[in-house]
Amino acid sequence: MSVDAEIREAIIQEIQRQAEASEGKLTARMDGDRLAVHGAIDVDDLVMVVMGSIAGGP
Repeated sequence: MSVDAEIREAIIQEIQRQAEASEGKLTARMDGDRLAVHGAIDVDDLVMVVMGSIAGGP
C-alpha cells in the first residue's frame, strides 16, 4: 500500500472512530470516494493518527 493510501485510510478510520464515539454530534459516511462529515473533529487526535501512519505506527 502506498503512503498516500495509508494516510487516506488512517484519516477515514479516525474520523469514523470519532463519529462513533460522539453520540451523534459528529457524523461521517463514505459517498463513493468522498467522506461526508458533519460536526466537530478533534484535529489533535487526527494529526496523531496521520503521523502514526507515516511513521508506521499502529
